[in-house]
Amino acid sequence: MKQNKTVASTIFDVFNHVFLGIWAIITVLPFLYVLAASFAPDSEIKTRTFFIIPHNPTLLTYKFIFASNYFLRSMFNSVIITVGGTLVNLFFTFTMAYALSKKHFIGRSIVLNGVIFTMLFGGGMIPTYLLVKSLGLLNSYWALWLPGAISPFNFFVVKNFFQEMPQDLEDAARIDGCTEAQVLWKIILPLSKPIIATFALFYGVGHWNSWFGALLYINDAEKWPVQLILRQIVMLSTTLASDLTQFDPNFQPPQESLKMAIIVVATLPIMLLYPWLQKYFIKGMFIGSLKE
Repeated sequence: MKQNKTVASTIFDVFNHVFLGIWAIITVLPFLYVLAASFAPDSEIKTRTFFIIPHNPTLLTYKFIFASNYFLRSMFNSVIITVGGTLVNLFFTFTMAYALSKKHFIGRSIVLNGVIFTMLFGGGMIPTYLLVKSLGLLNSYWALWLPGAISPFNFFVVKNFFQEMPQDLEDAARIDGCTEAQVLWKIILPLSKPIIATFALFYGVGHWNSWFGALLYINDAEKWPVQLILRQIVMLSTTLASDLTQFDPNFQPPQESLKMAIIVVATLPIMLLYPWLQKYFIKGMFIGSLKE
């Protein structure tokens, strides 16, 4: 049905389109420059202030990156950290939220107040490091997964979502002989795909982009994620020199182009993941946002 728009609403729509268009251009242009610079030689990057099409494109930097065992190993480490960390986050968040969504749970208010307390106060970096060290988790990926296993904000959203589910579904499952674990696994979780996909994306992006935890807790460079390698190259100007002999003893990779190419390679996997979860994203953002 065609709607009659007023002059004010038309002006508002035009303003929105113009504003969002300008904002999109401002957001996309820096990434296009990084992408173009990753294919350009160093001499072109130093002489041209901004470009999105290189004059002399080359794949030399990407050949060097994918010939480097050092870089490929860090990518593999990032995948392990992201997948393992996301599974740990989802397991602890959803099981705890399901248990505390039941009002007959003994000690429910005490635990919920404890979660709220962690939203307001934190132990700080040094106490957390000493706790991780005392647990013997240093130099293992559990040091990256366990301290942030549950995000309090995400936990409350999931708890509210579970509370909104019809109680009759769970009662029928229990009458059929399901245990509490089977109710959660066979009844609740299949109906929770949008919110699972949304928080899997949140947790996954957080783990993929994180580097500070690895800097604190992982001493073995062979276990470093790609984001920490990226920091070494971009911030500290440390190259993959140890791997040069595996590529070509006489080859010196272009430094500026190498930084840009690693940024692109480190960003691309998470960008490719987003479209697959996008259909659940908007729906999952609003599910569970109502307070009891």
